[in-house]
Amino acid sequence: MVEVRIATFNLENLDETAPGELPTLAERIALMRPQILRLRADVACFQEVHGQERPGQPRALLALAELLRETPLQGAPMTSTRVQGGAVYDERNLVVVTHLPVTRVEQLRNDLVAPVEYRRLSADPPDAAAVEIGIERPILHVEITLPDGSTLHVINVHWKSKIPTDIPGQRIDAFTWRTADGWAEGSFLSSMKRMAQALETRRLIDRILDDDPDAQIVVAGDFNAAPDEVSVTAVRGDVENTGNPALVARVLVPIEQTVPEPARFTLYHQGHGQMLDHMLITRNLLAHYRGSEIHNELLHDESAAFAVDLKFPESDHAPVVGTFQFV
Repeated sequence: MVEVRIATFNLENLDETAPGELPTLAERIALMRPQILRLRADVACFQEVHGQERPGQPRALLALAELLRETPLQGAPMTSTRVQGGAVYDERNLVVVTHLPVTRVEQLRNDLVAPVEYRRLSADPPDAAAVEIGIERPILHVEITLPDGSTLHVINVHWKSKIPTDIPGQRIDAFTWRTADGWAEGSFLSSMKRMAQALETRRLIDRILDDDPDAQIVVAGDFNAAPDEVSVTAVRGDVENTGNPALVARVLVPIEQTVPEPARFTLYHQGHGQMLDHMLITRNLLAHYRGSEIHNELLHDESAAFAVDLKFPESDHAPVVGTFQFV
């Protein structure tokens, strides 16, 4: 039997820093590299990985490469979201890192779900016509060959946060809204974007299963949603929600459910733990599943950092790890 560990970890804006800016990348790596070592990941799904530029070279994941140095993932191919032209995004890349063979890569952003046309109610000046509300971040789909020769579909996601979307004329400053209904509408727009990403994720899953009903799929990442929120349950496709037992093979299982409930959180906000980072697997992977870990012992309260505009060296998200065994 060969053990395969799959991890998801939001690295919280991993980037090089300007002179005098704290925390420095070196300070962050000093705390976060032990976290990477602890993952012992054969497949790592990272979110919020920024790209760096060097004269005459395309933008690349230099900060991530430095973080992974002196770990088992050093030198492993990094499959990332990319802009047209081939360079990585300036900010918030999705990255899958593995020494296992990668056979196919695609990214989707409003490819399976059309943007919504919406006329904002609280905009000042008013919208003359409906504006396009599109998905801000792509989905990264990577096909990997497992040690037993089978294919694993890894879908790395980072859904829109609950921070309200800006609306013209409704901001006094970066932290203050002019009206309550402006804040409410901004929150509504963010939920639309998040739900559109969830729908596109579910449509991708069904497309894969249409081609191969026995496909092995892992959806991992920062969902910015709790387990019982509609966006997450939409991707899971539980029979209790569809009402159709014929779809039972298409249900995705959240592996966090095997973690004791008091330890089931990946973000700490205003004194309360929240489970926002998930790993969902197709039922056929349960035969190989051996257990989950959430490395949240030293997670700081991200709302405290926001209140004083202080950045901690470590990430404000905890990694999630699933262990599988294959013949």
